Amino acid sequence: MRAILGIDPGLNTTGYGVIDVSTGKVRLLEAGIVKSRAKELALKIQEIYTGVREVMEMFSPDVMAMEELYTHYDRPTTAILMGHARGCICLAAAQSGIEVVSYGATKVKKLLTGSGRATKDQVQRAIKLELGLDQYPDPPDVADAIALALCHRYHGRLGVKDIPKVLKGNFPGDTVLR
Repeated sequence: MRAILGIDPGLNTTGYGVIDVSTGKVRLLEAGIVKSRAKELALKIQEIYTGVREVMEMFSPDVMAMEELYTHYDRPTTAILMGHARGCICLAAAQSGIEVVSYGATKVKKLLTGSGRATKDQVQRAIKLELGLDQYPDPPDVADAIALALCHRYHGRLGVKDIPKVLKGNFPGDTVLR
């Protein structure tokens, strides 16, 4: 199996999506969120690390695609806090021997919707259509994570260079909470 793990990092809610691309078709293996309920920053980071590490151990992905860090100039604290989440997720990947690649949100949105300024709803709709899902991936963090995994797949970094016009697949159930 050749699996790609997409991660949408967050301190409270980290979305993830795991796709299998071993047959040339994209198959969604699992998607969900890692929820941090702790109040203290150190405990939040530990919960994120533990949850993401569980997903990595369960699916042994070949690569992890993560959203690049972005913040508006008037909110530098947001970037610092998001850096904590990204750091513990990168550590989990490194300890699992998983390659990490990053993509900008506008690049991912443009690839999947045609617009780098697509709304969360448009991304959810695009993922539903791409994978032939019965429902929108929810919450939006899950759709963003799946979008990151698909972006990596479409960029051919696992040897698949063509972007199929229609992908078929099944959503394997409700969102998984870790």
